Amino acid sequence: MDVLSTMDFAALAWFVLAWLGFNVAVEYSPLKTLTLSNAMDDHRRRWMATMSARDVRIMDVGILNGLQQGTGFFASTSLLAIGGCFALLNSTERILQIATHLGLSASNAPVLWEIKVLGLTLIFAYAFFKFGWAYRLFNYTTILVGATPDVTRDEPELPRLFAAEAGDLMVQAGVHFNRGQRAFFFSIGYLGWFVDPRIFLATTLAVLIVLCRRQFFSRARSVATSAHQLPSSPSMRAVGSKIETGSSNPFTG
Repeated sequence: MDVLSTMDFAALAWFVLAWLGFNVAVEYSPLKTLTLSNAMDDHRRRWMATMSARDVRIMDVGILNGLQQGTGFFASTSLLAIGGCFALLNSTERILQIATHLGLSASNAPVLWEIKVLGLTLIFAYAFFKFGWAYRLFNYTTILVGATPDVTRDEPELPRLFAAEAGDLMVQAGVHFNRGQRAFFFSIGYLGWFVDPRIFLATTLAVLIVLCRRQFFSRARSVATSAHQLPSSPSMRAVGSKIETGSSNPFTG
C-alpha cells in the first residue's frame, strides 16, 4: 500500500464517510422523516391500501411490472459496468500512456491505477446486488398483489392486511433500489480519484451536495410531501394504524 499517499488515504476516507454518512442520515437518523424517500414510502403504502379496495387490479400489476423492468435495466447496467472495469484492467499500459499525454502524472503508477479500478469494480458489484434484490422484492410484491382477496362482508379486513404486507415489501424494494442508485451516483464522484486525490475530494463533495438537495430541498420532495395533505381513504387509515402499532406481520396481529 506504499503506492497510496496520505492524500489518497484522506480522499478515500472522505469518500467512504460521505457515502455511509448520507445513508445513515436518510435511512436511520431523525432526518429521514424529512426526505423525499420517506415521503415516497408513505405513498407506496397508500397505493397498496388503495389497491386492496379495487376489484380489478390490472393497472397495479402493470405499474409493478414497469418498476421491475426499470430495476432489471439498472442491474444489467451494473454488470456491463463491471465488465468495463475488467477491460480497463487489461488495458492498463495503454491507458497510462494516454494519461501521460494528457498531463495526468498522478495516474502513471500501474499498481495505483489497478487499485483504483478494483475499487470502482466493487462499487458496481455492490450496486448489482442491491438492484438484484430490489428486483426480487418487486416480484414478491406482485405476488402479494395477486394474492390479495376481494373485499367481502365475511372478511372485510383481510385485503387490508395483505395490502400492509405488500406495502412493507415495496418499501424494502425501494430502499434497496435507492441504495443501488446511490452507488451509481457516488461512482461518479469516485472517478475524480483517477485524476488526482484533491479532485476526488471535490467530486465526492459535489455528489453529496446534489444528493442532499434532492432528498431535502428538491421540487420533487415538495410535491411528494404536499400530497400528504390530501385526505386519506378509510383503507389507508386502517393500514396506517397498523403500521403505527409497530406490527411487522399484520397476519399475526
